[in-house]
Amino acid sequence: MNIPTLYQRSYQMGDAKLTLGHSTQIMGILNVTPDSFSDGGLHYNPEIAVLHALKLVEDGANIIDIGGESTRPGHEPVGVEEELARVIPVVQAIHRIAPHIPLSVDTYKAEVARQALEAGAHIINDVWGFKADPDMARVAAEFDCPVILMHNRHDRNYSDLVSDMLSDLKESIQLALDAGVRKEQIILDPGIGFAKDYDENIHAMTSLDILSQLGFPLLLATSRKRFIRTALDLPVDDVVEGTAATVAFGIAQGCQIVRVHDVAQIKRTVRMCDAMVYGAKNPLSYGG
Repeated sequence: MNIPTLYQRSYQMGDAKLTLGHSTQIMGILNVTPDSFSDGGLHYNPEIAVLHALKLVEDGANIIDIGGESTRPGHEPVGVEEELARVIPVVQAIHRIAPHIPLSVDTYKAEVARQALEAGAHIINDVWGFKADPDMARVAAEFDCPVILMHNRHDRNYSDLVSDMLSDLKESIQLALDAGVRKEQIILDPGIGFAKDYDENIHAMTSLDILSQLGFPLLLATSRKRFIRTALDLPVDDVVEGTAATVAFGIAQGCQIVRVHDVAQIKRTVRMCDAMVYGAKNPLSYGG
């Protein structure tokens, strides 16, 4: 078996810390939206959102990813003010209660990212890889924060899927570097479920090891995605085993962060994978 490429990174962000290279880190999803594809409206109330975030951490999440705009196919775009109204109170509340928890803001708008970072967020997670808002890379450089650059595009006119994904991600990386973002702060996301049909998602999943060779840690976000539901012919709330399979497959290819809804269940998959990939010998003392 080929040993996956694993990058050593340590991010100290105030009281919060994130370390890569010793165990897979779990990012728990917190959508404060009325229309996300699987949990829209469930955590729209800020008080409920904060309680859910703390439950995700209790279940084993190392990072909480807070999003105020759905990115499901056919979603209605949200204006800056509305997104801020959804996200900022939740960021502030979680940071006040648990400042040691790394918080990621899932946005492609520079002003939302700026205010979220000022409110206590630590990481920018941009589904457009700095290509939607020309100010986003500058904000990331100004705050010197970790950034997650996802593969995405407006069309699916691929000449060769993996080569084009590599090229697209390199463009995002260059935008970050040109703005002054340090290389060590960059994390990549292959964008499973974005600008890809079923076959392309499967192909991307089988090529993660190639993407990991770009020199940056990989985050894998497959939780409850349509290609899993299609493969299993099951509804969105009944695919935890399918998500677990993609997580295990991703970790085996070098993905170091996994973004999921069902943290407690996926934590078990992560522990078992880490025992094999990282050589974790005592799961009872497992800390990440």
